[in-house]
Amino acid sequence: MKKLFSVFLIILFAFANAQGSKETANRFFYELTFKPKKDSAKLDKLITILDITPKKSIYQDYTMPAQDSIIRLAVEEMEKAKVWKDISKLIKTPKFAYKIVKTYPEMKQQYLDRVSMNLFGYDAPVKFVWNIQPEKQKIGEYNTQKATTEYGGRKWTAWFSSDIPFQDGPYKFYGLPGLIVKIEDDEKNYSWMLSGNKKIENYEELTYSDKINAKYGVSNTVTSTTKEKFDKAYASFKQDPMAEIRQKVSPEMMNMKMPGSDVTIGDALKKQEKMAKDYFNSNDNPIEKEQDSPDKKKK
Repeated sequence: MKKLFSVFLIILFAFANAQGSKETANRFFYELTFKPKKDSAKLDKLITILDITPKKSIYQDYTMPAQDSIIRLAVEEMEKAKVWKDISKLIKTPKFAYKIVKTYPEMKQQYLDRVSMNLFGYDAPVKFVWNIQPEKQKIGEYNTQKATTEYGGRKWTAWFSSDIPFQDGPYKFYGLPGLIVKIEDDEKNYSWMLSGNKKIENYEELTYSDKINAKYGVSNTVTSTTKEKFDKAYASFKQDPMAEIRQKVSPEMMNMKMPGSDVTIGDALKKQEKMAKDYFNSNDNPIEKEQDSPDKKKK
């Protein structure tokens, strides 16, 4: 009886901990207006998100998380019917694939991105020197104050709100006495504007896309590396985006058709390769213009 009671307590304690382990995140939406090509005046826009949890924040392009329900429905239909469907026609491709993770309270930064089917992460320490100025401004519903800094070969002007008690901001920016509401460089190549926020109960860092990719062999386990090693691996990846996958597919498989389709595996890989190269060629104007990589590819 004593043994059974002990087991019951262990199960109860584990259940209580599991229930309590669910985090609530504050999600801040930033509209990013940026100039992707150096030799063009054309501007692009997208929504990025900064998810703030008690232990860390995660910054990323919102394009894929925003399409989670569409992807889930399409994948579930494919799995049920056992028929392949080209869902690339249904979803938008993100402009930026990386994530920036800041660990609280020390604000240790980690840069995360994929090289083929592998997720790599390396420490990206940044120390901002801010010049807080007396000028104040009402931006939307927020009372903000001006601050300036230099980073990555650019001069930045930020507007932060002490009414929002997070010393954080979009991308790598942090360190002001309140959340950054707006920040842009003096040439207006990159500009973030806070456009909304909401609380997310039972927050999960991984999206449905992340989970389904892991199911089919695309790892979500972060492999720690250095910036130098990442740069080298990424440069090779850009030269031949399908190299790793091609090694896993035999010549016979290349001619096999996808289930319920006339599209061959080889054709599908060629399409993925074109999409990858279009992605790499879409931006030659990095946020940190003093650096060649890893941010050169998509900043």
